[in-house]
Amino acid sequence: MIVKVSTYLMFTGQAAEALALYTEVFPESESSVRDGPVYMADWRLAGHDVMLVDSPPVHDFTFTPSTSLFVDFDDAAALDATFAKLSDGGSVMMPVDNYGFSQRFGWVADRFGVNWQLNQP
Repeated sequence: MIVKVSTYLMFTGQAAEALALYTEVFPESESSVRDGPVYMADWRLAGHDVMLVDSPPVHDFTFTPSTSLFVDFDDAAALDATFAKLSDGGSVMMPVDNYGFSQRFGWVADRFGVNWQLNQP
């Protein structure tokens, strides 16, 4: 029986910095850091579990736009503020606008390369 499914984000030395950004951007989220030789943290946002880890070896791969965290908001101001913070030092894939499938939608890769789709249905 499956107990839980979590998103797993692997960084190369930036997991602590990413966790600090995410807990600042989403103050309602919860986080805890696990003990061990490799930095690992659990982060929960709106009931969704995300694991952040620093991988000791450097890999030939990184994050890709084909995978993203999709976050629904109930108000435009919160979406806009989150988009601004996540896009600082990152890259905008789609600026916040009404694209016809929701009131407001924006897509950004943060400065670590993690992709976020922010939506107000």
